[in-house]
Amino acid sequence: MTADEQPEHENSAGFTPPSVAAADRPKVNDYDGFAEGYAAENETNLVNAHYERPAMLALVGDVTGRRILDAGCGSGPLFAALRDRGAVVSGFDASAGMLELARRRLGDGADLRVADLGGLLPYPDDAFDDVVASLVLHYLEDWGPALAELRRVLRPGGRLIASVDHPFAISLMHRQAGRQAEYDYFDTTNWTEEWTMGGRTALISLWHRPLHAMVEAFTAAGFRITVISEPEPDPAARELFPEAIAAKPRFLCFLFFVLTADGTAPGR
Repeated sequence: MTADEQPEHENSAGFTPPSVAAADRPKVNDYDGFAEGYAAENETNLVNAHYERPAMLALVGDVTGRRILDAGCGSGPLFAALRDRGAVVSGFDASAGMLELARRRLGDGADLRVADLGGLLPYPDDAFDDVVASLVLHYLEDWGPALAELRRVLRPGGRLIASVDHPFAISLMHRQAGRQAEYDYFDTTNWTEEWTMGGRTALISLWHRPLHAMVEAFTAAGFRITVISEPEPDPAARELFPEAIAAKPRFLCFLFFVLTADGTAPGR
């Protein structure tokens, strides 16, 4: 998406362009209820399979022998790719339904656990060389507890590789829809949208925060930013999605960070 275009916010899966829904409608973020549909979309669509995941893997680099935690692992596509590249991977997710799909993919021996990002994690201090957090932080109002726990389980010098909704893209979407008074770029705001996946409609609650708030949260948790990336789609996307790539060879969708855990975690 270019800066002068109305964003079709394909957040986290490239589903049917959503409409913002009333925030008080019940059962938001019910991944147990739409796990199959979400996982199927995630496997092959443009923004996950041929944009976000390749970008994460490129940023992680050579993972041979590295201990990696997949935070919010979902049905396990990134976990599988990292394991295939020689990493020793553990993963957690809040959705038991998504973890069931991950176990089908990864086998019963995979280290998969039900846990909430933002709560206490079932891992010891300094347990991992890297944490990957793929499109999960933007579900949280307060990043502080989540980042503190991710910093705790990382060894000193370890890395957090994270992707989030691009704040400029979200702000542009709201502005183009005439919602700029309600969703100011500089505020941290909650909004709810509808996704259609496998013929089912689901309500997703997300949090927008401006770039400076992201940076402040990372540094307060003891991370040093080493990379901020706005990548191109995977080259294979040009053949698989020729019309979409011809219209938008570069677009704003997600924002990627590589962060280094400096020294001792705050509070330890």
